Order: sequence, then C-alpha cells, then structure tokens
Amino acid sequence: MSTGIVRIPTPVNEPVRAYAPGSVEKASLKKKLNEMLSQEIEIPLIIGGKEIRTGNTAKAVCPFDHKHVLATYHQAGAKEVAMAIEASQQAWKSWSEMAWTDRAAVFLKAADLLAGPWRDTCNAATMLNQAKTVHQAEIDAACEMIDFFRFNVQFMEQIYTQQPESAPQTWNYVEYRALEGFVFAITPFNFSSIGGNLPTSAAMMGNVVLWKPASSAVYFAYHFMKMMEAAGLPPGVINFVPGRGGQVGDPVLESPHFAGVHFTGSTGVFQDMWAKIGSNIAKYKSYPRIVGETGGKDFIFAHPSADVPSLVTAMVRGAFEYQGQKCSAASRAYVPKSIWPAVKSGLLAQLGEVKMGAPTDFRNFFSAVIDANAFKTIKGYIDYAKEHEDVAEIIAGGNCDDSKGYFIEPTVVVTTDPKFKLIREEIFGPVLTLFVYDDANLDQTLVELDTASDYALTGAIFAQGRDVIVDLANRLRHSAGNFYINDKPTGAVVGQQPFGGARASGTNDKAGSYVNLLRWTSLRAIKENFVPPTHFAYPFMGEE
Repeated sequence: MSTGIVRIPTPVNEPVRAYAPGSVEKASLKKKLNEMLSQEIEIPLIIGGKEIRTGNTAKAVCPFDHKHVLATYHQAGAKEVAMAIEASQQAWKSWSEMAWTDRAAVFLKAADLLAGPWRDTCNAATMLNQAKTVHQAEIDAACEMIDFFRFNVQFMEQIYTQQPESAPQTWNYVEYRALEGFVFAITPFNFSSIGGNLPTSAAMMGNVVLWKPASSAVYFAYHFMKMMEAAGLPPGVINFVPGRGGQVGDPVLESPHFAGVHFTGSTGVFQDMWAKIGSNIAKYKSYPRIVGETGGKDFIFAHPSADVPSLVTAMVRGAFEYQGQKCSAASRAYVPKSIWPAVKSGLLAQLGEVKMGAPTDFRNFFSAVIDANAFKTIKGYIDYAKEHEDVAEIIAGGNCDDSKGYFIEPTVVVTTDPKFKLIREEIFGPVLTLFVYDDANLDQTLVELDTASDYALTGAIFAQGRDVIVDLANRLRHSAGNFYINDKPTGAVVGQQPFGGARASGTNDKAGSYVNLLRWTSLRAIKENFVPPTHFAYPFMGEE
C-alpha cells in the first residue's frame, strides 16, 4: 500500500468531438455503426462477474427501424435477484475496505478507456438502441460519462479530506464508510451517462450495487458493463440485472440488505417505491438512502425584451433535441404578444430546416422516439390537442408514423388556456406547447407558470435588462432546480451545473456534484485521547 498523500489528477471536461465531414472520428464511428448493425448479439445477466442466462428473453431493437434486432437479452427474476444480492454481499467487505485510491483508479481507468478505445462502441450503442444523433450520443455516452468518472473521483477526494478540529491532547477524525448492504440503481433509457453514473457513483464510495437498466437501453448498458470489467472493477461490485420492473424491484425491496436506491425515472414509479420502502422499513438493517430524479415540465419564459433569434434557437434545441426525450427538455413556453409574430416566424423557419430520420445519417437533427409505448402516449397528447381546437392550434408538425420507426414530427401547439392539459402534464416527447400572454399580464403569467405543473426541474428566462433578469429569477426561485438565463434549459455539464430538481422532480441530490456522493457514505466519528484522565473527580469538587 502506498504511504504517499495521493492527489487526484485535476479533472477537465472532456472535449466534444465534432464528427465533421471527412474527419477521422467520423470514419471510425461509421465503421463501428456498420459493424454493430451487421450482428445480433446475446446479452446475459452479469452476477458476481459471471454471465447468467435465464431463458426469459426480450429484444433490443433500433427505434428508427424497429424490425432491426440488435440483441436478445436475458431478464432477471426473483431467483437471479437473490443471486445478485448474495454476490454483492460477498464482494462488500473487500470492496468497501479497499483503499479509496485503488477504487478511484478503476474509474479513472474507465474514463480513459471511454475517451479512447471504447468511445465508438458506447456512442454507436447509444445511437442505435436509443436513436440519438451523433452529437447527442457524443455529449452523453462519451463526454458526460467521462466527466462523471473524473469529477466524481475528485469529489470523493474532497469529501474524504473534510475532517473535524481537535482539542489539545486529543485527535478527532472521521472515516467515510460504505453503506451496509447494497444500493439498487434503476436507470432510464434517455441518457446513457445516467445509466452509467447511478451505479458507479454509489460504487465509487465503496458500495456494492444491483443495477437494473431500462429495458429500452440494455444494449448500451451491457457494453458499459464490459468496459467496467476491462477497467478492473472486481466481480460482484456492480451486478447487472435487467428485467421487468416488478420482477426485479419487488424482491430487491424485500431484502434486509437493501441500503438505498439511486433512481431516475417516472414520478409514479418512484412514489410507489418510496411507499414500499416505508412499509418494509422494519425489515432493513439500516434506514435506506432514497435518491431520485423523476422528470419535469420544463419551461421557457420570454420577457418582451427577449432577443428573438436566441429565444427561437433555444426553443428548437431545448424542445426537440433527442426528440424531446430529456427530463430537462423545454415542454412549455410563454411568449409575450409584442414579440410573438417574430418568434412564430423564426420558429417555423428553423423547424422547416429540420431533417428527420435514422441517426446513422449524420445530416439528421431528429430521429424516432424510443418505443411503441412512448409513441402511443405522445400521439395521444397530439390527438388531444387536435380534438380541442377551440383552445389549441397545432402550428407545426403533428404527424405520426410508426410503420418503420417510431417517428413523431417536432410539434408545436399554441394554446389560449394557461391550464391546458399539454401545459400541465409531462409528455416526454417532441411536443412544445406555447402560451402567448398579454404584455400587461406578465405578473399573472409568472404565477400561472409557477403553479401550472407539479414539477420543478429546469427552466429558462429570456430578457435583457439586469433588473428584469433579477426580478424574474427571484419570482421563479423555486420553479426549477436548474435555472438558465438566456440559454436553453438543457445540457447541464458535470462540474459546471449540478443537476436535479425539487417538488415532483425528485430529491434534488444534484448529480455531477459532491452532494450526490455524500448520500452514498456513512460517517464514523473517532476521538482518540492521548492523555486520558485517571480519576473521576473534577476540579470544581474540591470545595463546597
């Protein structure tokens, strides 16, 4: 074991590759895409470092060509969950007691592997199975995940260096222990980096993990697991158990070893889990840590002074990058009548340039939504708008076609009702609902914005005067955990904008900051007395 005071290399955000025409990186990625499209693989569970095949299988497909099968994957049930729990507990002691620098080395190596030889694989997997364009895959599966590895290791070091003061003749210090038991990581389809971060941030702090990725993102998750094995992650530290929610989740929450959940997904699922955890609380060896991010109904609010071209671009990118399937995506916007004609003209002009299709064609800005269920749900909202033409008008898009891929056009709905269903409810798809307000009703519109939705994840304001910006930011103080000024409400960067929201959007434990890692450690305070007393009496007792 090293006796040096080891310092973590200072992290910097991973540069985003452009994949420009004729570039080396584009040629390399195109080759990997063709290779992965040409083969159908089998994906097992990985428990205690061993591949497990259950025979209960499902398919991983391309959302933009849903007849194209990328993989057949095995699904876990109660038996495999029990195996994973046992494997995690066998790994717990050695991993939790391993020097933090040795744990850090695994993730620093993983960062370099992802920045280098595994970059094309993880980007291609994300593009093919999750229908992300090359830019969306690059900023997610590559850059953000690399940043999570490198910055989280630095956050871990910062946490461990926080120590108490000591009085004369004593030495006080704290040690940061892993949680007793295992952490259950449940990850969504829409961000590969969330898929990788939720299990690894907990593991980094010495915990062992059961990881259930979204069924529609198993393909990337499996390749990520193989990369972590290549980085030296010991068997049993992260156990890969894809499967249906109840078949995996229910037995997990029954285990006395359950020590915490790291979750990103729907509000309903998170609330159901919280209720089950509460009803099982007496079973657990310790009170579980509950960390969750559950979505949003994110807004853009334009002041009459807003710069129109910037506002329009923020709407197009914020609402329609990755088909609006970001928990941070702009889903509603409030525009004053005084600038609405210019905003409408600019918005329709930019949307007229958007190309939709397979992400393997790098000319496309926009691709398919994730699966049949998402297609049906999003289409239902668009149909609802069509059925309520007295208060809603579709001014762009509105067409849906699932004959080959799950394609829904970028859709803009203008409503005259600030409490319209599409203003209030999370759609999680390429639908932006606009409310055009009278300039004189700005104050009332801010109240309606703040109260229309239960969520408080991201939001953006567009204005010019500093006094106006300060006023709007103060009035919307609790409406968003990530707040943007003259920028789109998406694209948080690790180490720059810690991410998370409150209200119905989650516990706001801020992925991409030290705050999140604090949830995965348990302190032991230690006091050592160098000159202990030898008699019980105190000086005050010497006289009546």
